Amino acid sequence: MTKGPLSGLLVVSVEQAVAAPFCSSRLADAGARVLKIERPDGDFARNYDTVVNGGSAYFLWLNRGKESVCVDLKSDTDRVALHAMIRQADIFIQNLAPGAAARYGFGSEQLRKALPRLITVDISGYGESGPYADMKAYDLLIQAESALASITGSPTEPARVGVSICDIACGMYAYSAVLEALLARKCSSTGCAIKISLFDSIAEWMTVPLLHFEYSGKPPPRMGLHHPSIAPYGAYLASDGNALLLAVQNEQEWKSFCKNVLDNPGLAGLPEFASNSLRVANRMMLDELIRAEFAKLPRQLLTNRMKKGHIAFGMLNSLADLSRHSQLRRTTVDSEIGEVALVSPPAMVSGSVTRLDPVPSLGEHTARVFEEFMIQS
Repeated sequence: MTKGPLSGLLVVSVEQAVAAPFCSSRLADAGARVLKIERPDGDFARNYDTVVNGGSAYFLWLNRGKESVCVDLKSDTDRVALHAMIRQADIFIQNLAPGAAARYGFGSEQLRKALPRLITVDISGYGESGPYADMKAYDLLIQAESALASITGSPTEPARVGVSICDIACGMYAYSAVLEALLARKCSSTGCAIKISLFDSIAEWMTVPLLHFEYSGKPPPRMGLHHPSIAPYGAYLASDGNALLLAVQNEQEWKSFCKNVLDNPGLAGLPEFASNSLRVANRMMLDELIRAEFAKLPRQLLTNRMKKGHIAFGMLNSLADLSRHSQLRRTTVDSEIGEVALVSPPAMVSGSVTRLDPVPSLGEHTARVFEEFMIQS
């Protein structure tokens, strides 16, 4: 298994889908031993799709470096074995349906009374209190409930963000909270109970549009590929039909954009465009001017001008473009369906080489882990 800063730590994770597996996969990447506790028929994310040589893209991404242990929580024997694993664990994670862990004897309060050094992580849709506490929650539903969908999409229609952003945000927050808890435990020798929900995670990301609404009385409008509070900031078509995205963040860049890209330095001095707020207020007029100029020039010439003027820009890439992108880093992981080239973890740590351990087959480690922990108990 991978050696890393969390080597020697044991994580027991009763997990499924995305949020909890995201958290535990990052702990595994950092060297922790992660026992992935699956129901006898497996984490249902194993069957989300079959696009990767018959395997699930989500499962392959989120479960590298773990040991798969099948546990039937309705079985007395299996619950005894799971308790034996948890007694040795540093971290216990679960994202079962609301109240299920406690009903089976694995509630965080129950566990931490007996195991004060244990760090418990309860992941839910809406938290454990309030009128939504017992509701099932999936990523799309949380995107809608949190108003994320209402500010995403075109001016005429709301849209779902194209990845499971609420699950991923929750998994990231859970991971960072676990790291903080581990640091705190070094000083106090005491663990803690972490409770985190998909709704709270994405609601925190919604702070800026929420403040816009609460202090101005108006929500940020849906702008498609344009920014609701910065201009010019968005996508424009070149003469060859290719889209180019640009972002002007300050007045110096605005003057450079007018001079070097639009070849119209006088535009920067017009009172209608003298500040970002005025450019946003007069966005329609500004966009028409930019579109008219861009329509005369091919994208390559425009990108050359952007570089000369030190203007931030990007291409509207497809997934095919991403697949062959010169900046895309990949790391190969082994699995029961063969080797898969995953996108490499973002953080590059000096002196270390990124390595991902294999993705387990269902129940691959059950017999060995049961024997190990039942003997220890």
